[in-house]
Amino acid sequence: MITSRANPQVKHVRRLLSDRRYRHEHGAFVVEGVRWLGELAVAGLVPLAVYATPAWLADPANTARLAALGVMPEPVEEHVLAAMSDTETAPGVLAVVPLRPRPFPDAPRFLLILDAIATPGNLGSILRAGAAAGVEGVWLGPGCVDPYNPKVVRGSMGALLRLPVRQAEWPVIADAVRGLDVWLAAAAGGTPYTQVDWRRPAALLIGSESAGAGREAAALATGRVTIPMRDATESLNAAVAAGILLFEAARGRHDGERSRA
Repeated sequence: MITSRANPQVKHVRRLLSDRRYRHEHGAFVVEGVRWLGELAVAGLVPLAVYATPAWLADPANTARLAALGVMPEPVEEHVLAAMSDTETAPGVLAVVPLRPRPFPDAPRFLLILDAIATPGNLGSILRAGAAAGVEGVWLGPGCVDPYNPKVVRGSMGALLRLPVRQAEWPVIADAVRGLDVWLAAAAGGTPYTQVDWRRPAALLIGSESAGAGREAAALATGRVTIPMRDATESLNAAVAAGILLFEAARGRHDGERSRA
């Protein structure tokens, strides 16, 4: 049992949580809580290590979850797990997971492109909405927060394991979305979102809510889409706008599939 916060494994987990470069150098990130064990099982990802408190391990349902993953946990004292956790109240179990992004489909028809989404909570929420709306992959342009940041991981609620997510420079992203309608979300002056033909292969581009899309990102756009708003509202939170647009696109795509059936 690990009883000291000075243990090298504890320090390793803390570095994975706090240091983007360290995460990518070691090809690993951290997830916390029972829900993530289920997500790992569905994704077929075997953790590199699991740390749990004796109280958590005393529950037979929890040991069954670990058995389904095929891993042996490392018991740690509660105060040590609290030091390893990125949450205010440690959930009793955390896992170190291999950083192994899902592959993009060969001919995607519905992608999401994000530019300078720097707030972890926003990115996590957008990934969660994207997975729920049927996005086939997410491209993160320069200026986006690391998708394996612990706050992004928590906010994604498992979507990070279900979606192909890549960070890349704009020329790479431009090549990946060639042939798609690229709709840039704009505060005003675009096509109303209910009038876009989302049945066509498309990508939705969301920029920073403070500055909008940058020059290189905006150059990818083949059209602009707007959410009409009443009164004096100038703009929406990036995650809220993304959710509205993604689900309208999903509705349009679904209606198109039904009409062809």
